Amino acid sequence: MASFSFGTGNAAKLLRIPLYAAGRIGTLLVPRGRRWVFGCGAGIGDGALALQRHASAAGHDTLWLTASEREDRDAEALGIRFVRKNGVRGWWATARAGVLVVTHGLGDVNRYANGGAFVVQLWHGIPLKRIGLDSPATTQVPSVPGAPLLRRAVAFLYRAAAQRIRVLPAASHRARGRLESAFGLGDDRVVVTGEPRVDVLTTGSPEEAQRAASVVLRRVAGEIPDSARTILYAPTWRDGAADPAVPTAQEWIRILRVLEERDAILLVRSHPLGEGGYAPPLPSRRVRALGAVLLPDVTPVLPAIDVLITDYSSLAYDVGLLRMPVLFLAPDSTEYARTRGFYGRFEDVAGPDAAVDWSEMLAQLEALLSDERTFATASARSATLSAEMHAHRDGRNTERVYQVIRARGIPAPKGAV
Repeated sequence: MASFSFGTGNAAKLLRIPLYAAGRIGTLLVPRGRRWVFGCGAGIGDGALALQRHASAAGHDTLWLTASEREDRDAEALGIRFVRKNGVRGWWATARAGVLVVTHGLGDVNRYANGGAFVVQLWHGIPLKRIGLDSPATTQVPSVPGAPLLRRAVAFLYRAAAQRIRVLPAASHRARGRLESAFGLGDDRVVVTGEPRVDVLTTGSPEEAQRAASVVLRRVAGEIPDSARTILYAPTWRDGAADPAVPTAQEWIRILRVLEERDAILLVRSHPLGEGGYAPPLPSRRVRALGAVLLPDVTPVLPAIDVLITDYSSLAYDVGLLRMPVLFLAPDSTEYARTRGFYGRFEDVAGPDAAVDWSEMLAQLEALLSDERTFATASARSATLSAEMHAHRDGRNTERVYQVIRARGIPAPKGAV
């Protein structure tokens, strides 16, 4: 069952307009300092964590704004100073910050205190499905009298908020065009530096990355035999609607049989904004949850994964940096293209044989796991897809983003020569 929708979220934003106005007045009165403040809608991780570490190492005063006890614990374990983003302390920290770094939206920090700040929007993936101003889902509101007027108001507010972004890194020129369109920004703000969040996939040797990823994966998902293949299933959020790919009881039986026969483990990562019924009818160590509650940022464990199954997730572009095969399960691709839309054609990414149900998916998975040539072909295709979307793969994306921020007038740390 979905836990959030754009319609309910936008309705709440409209009701909070007086608070936004009051917060903006407050930020006009409070001078901004030199501190860098970070937030991430998925928790302590993603590109925000990569940039926080880089800025902190460079000598900047940094602070993370958290949203839960879990995030408090994660920040403390990493030695990151933090305060809760909501409340007086969170508002003050946001209002006084010189730089605000977010990955999802301005609600990653205190949403009422971002006016006048230097905003860095790292985003959280190369978009395949349409996002922002390009998607009708972004301006959804409940079906009430005056809904068309409310949608126009939401679009105006979204565009106004996006104009506060000063730096938005893109993975490539192809990705840059999508982000410019989605956020209504010019090419002076969307810069092709590569994305900090994927530096972890291109730093060090593949063997080192795999060992480090395996340690994290075993900590959150339990012991995994060395002989077992690991398959990550990452379905996309359906904007508040039900997930059409949730297996039936009979499909679960077939899934478990294939996993047993092929000595594989299925790691299920539902989207943080939705919940799917991905629990088999019978307990099995062959299927394990890997949701955001257990692992806020999945990218660091990708080197320990053998195969990705997804529908419209940006992970399909990222895992190609590791030459990881990708299988697509998209029962609703035609309807999704009509209501949400894609950048380009879905078939250009997924190929002509995307599965429409679990029977087709399991047949493809068995072929992939049982035939080395099929696996190699899928690996090469994944690498090619990634090369078309990731212009940089040298582990220095974070450094490039930092240099762009500094070049835009953000001062060096105090005491720096």
